[in-house]
Amino acid sequence: MNMDLCELSPAYIRSIAPYQAGKPIAELAREMGLDEKNIVKLASNENPLGIGPRTRAAIDAAVGEVARYPDANGYELKLALARRHGVDMTSIVLGNGSNDVLELVSLAFLGPQRAAVFSEHAFLVYPLATQARGARSIAVPARQYGHDLEAMARAVDDTTYVLWIANPNNPTGTLASQQDLEALLKRVPERVIVVIDEAYNEYLRPDLRSDSVKWLKRHPNLVITRTFSKAYGLAGLRVGYALAHPSVADMLNRVRQPFNVNSIGLAAAAAALDDMEFVARSYAENLQGLKQIEEGARSLGLEYIPSYGNFITIRVGKAAEVYKRLLRRGVIVRPVTGYGLPGHLRVTVGTAAENDKFLAALAASLRE
Repeated sequence: MNMDLCELSPAYIRSIAPYQAGKPIAELAREMGLDEKNIVKLASNENPLGIGPRTRAAIDAAVGEVARYPDANGYELKLALARRHGVDMTSIVLGNGSNDVLELVSLAFLGPQRAAVFSEHAFLVYPLATQARGARSIAVPARQYGHDLEAMARAVDDTTYVLWIANPNNPTGTLASQQDLEALLKRVPERVIVVIDEAYNEYLRPDLRSDSVKWLKRHPNLVITRTFSKAYGLAGLRVGYALAHPSVADMLNRVRQPFNVNSIGLAAAAAALDDMEFVARSYAENLQGLKQIEEGARSLGLEYIPSYGNFITIRVGKAAEVYKRLLRRGVIVRPVTGYGLPGHLRVTVGTAAENDKFLAALAASLRE
């Protein structure tokens, strides 16, 4: 009898359930025989406005150099980020999206006989990255769909080396206050790396944004992660980064692939940082879109979780069936059963027209 080669992999790897990404438009078109032009994808929290003009010009200029390896140190982008955030370049780690940077944290600080703390309903990469290192997951029950930071601090034990926080959280859209985050940082032992994942930071009202970068000087165990995939519109180029104490950044860079950000991504991200008019427009249109979907959900008598991101999670009852009905109508949203929310669907804020199509399809799907 032939050996099952899967058995050669460690048990903690064999038991991983792979991350389920949002269904691509082309895949739905093939499955349902639909015209791609008529499909609306609101499943992956992408920016419906695309990219800004400066970013597009930088991409066009960088295409001619793709035969050469990218700058392994990402000097130009790091310099731009250092100026933007007022930190030293040695505090910056670049990644293939912020997802990559999260993985680097787990590679550098987790392993067998170690544990990580995260919240129920938090971003699935946290338990996946933890499990992939053979570390133990400590999942803390959510409070009103969000992080119970006091309970998370209490959950830290002698084996805990990482504590994950998404702020705002995906998929619930909840936001922890600056005061509560600071209280947690003061309470957690300095040997625990506290990751605050701020992928949706640009969608927050200015008065709601935490001064998290300033906390780095007081809390060397803090790691802040950001991405260019959301408000900057670079999801397809995969560029993210971490801000951390230089000694922590050094550890992340030791486990980082040398060319983990491609040359077009590096050029586009540096240009996108200068394209703040585009980011401001993305922010403003997202607020309008959130309001549009909230009003539509209320008119259908549906509950939703108030969101601080560019998405909203709505309770629809038999979510798996409603999801399939929406697909048949050419609308892709995101089931969140894997997040412990089997009655909800997460919907990305699209353009006004896309949001209207979703709401009309949702109304029809609920009547079906």
